[in-house]
Amino acid sequence: MAAIEATGLVKTFRSRKNSVKALDGIDLEVPEGSVLGLLGPNGAGKTTAVRVLTTLMAPDAGSARVLGHDVVKEADTVRGLVGLSGQYAAVDELLTGRENLWMFGRLYRLSSSQAKQRADELLETFDLTDAADRILKTYSGGMRRRLDLAGSLIAHPKVLFLDEPTTGLDPRSRLDLWQIIRDRVSEGVTILLTTQYLEEADELADSIVVVDHGSVIARGTADELKAKVGGERIEIVVHDPDDTARALELLTAALEITDPDATTLDQHNKRITLPAPGGSTALVAAIRTLDGAGVRIADVGLRRPTLDDVFLSLTGHAAEEVES
Repeated sequence: MAAIEATGLVKTFRSRKNSVKALDGIDLEVPEGSVLGLLGPNGAGKTTAVRVLTTLMAPDAGSARVLGHDVVKEADTVRGLVGLSGQYAAVDELLTGRENLWMFGRLYRLSSSQAKQRADELLETFDLTDAADRILKTYSGGMRRRLDLAGSLIAHPKVLFLDEPTTGLDPRSRLDLWQIIRDRVSEGVTILLTTQYLEEADELADSIVVVDHGSVIARGTADELKAKVGGERIEIVVHDPDDTARALELLTAALEITDPDATTLDQHNKRITLPAPGGSTALVAAIRTLDGAGVRIADVGLRRPTLDDVFLSLTGHAAEEVES
């Protein structure tokens, strides 16, 4: 059974001057006990999709169901079944960590004693017991994020929506949150995770849906999406920025690459990425070609395609780009 189903979701935001179609017919299906990574840059429609699926916003067209319940017609039922952690921690800075979780429990209609017991459990689970009675103003960004995620789990939700949960966190805090997410999945929780971080989707998601400008442009597992790009890639950073374009031209000819879309050139970082037919043999040929032409190399490597490569090949721009 699918825990989350969406068919033809459309949402348009209108103002006096213009209108923006945030969702343009999105279809989603998330099996129970799995993680779907909703991947895309800022402005792609990820947060709007989450708001519709969690009953915070009604779609203009299409339908969606969570655990078999319509998100519009049965909104109250859906709210009792899901947990949501948004892009910004929804916590009260004037309360302690324990008081915040107790308040969340009461809002979910737990009794005072039940809310206290659940708060204690989650404070221990998220390694916040020592900071439980400190006000939120003294918490670090990673601690606030963990507390917000704990709040979304206060009522034992069967479906959890995480909207860019690790944005702005340091690497250690990000890894800690990844492990917490894995633990919830092992308990049978279904998760829809939105992210801009391709590494995060690769690490956590069972399947991935890539969205851009409100539409689904690709879907599949991480390996399936990487297969769209092809095999290994050569990545070369030249020493002189003026040599970047010439280096790409030389390498394209030397490696007999006929598809210009298969190569990328990052002028700012002096980086060239292109297919490596033959793997290490192609790498050796590339180095000899540039050396023979007097192009100095600052860095060179051979790697498998990443989801960054996939997104760039699908959209023509990097996943990190902020769109108007």
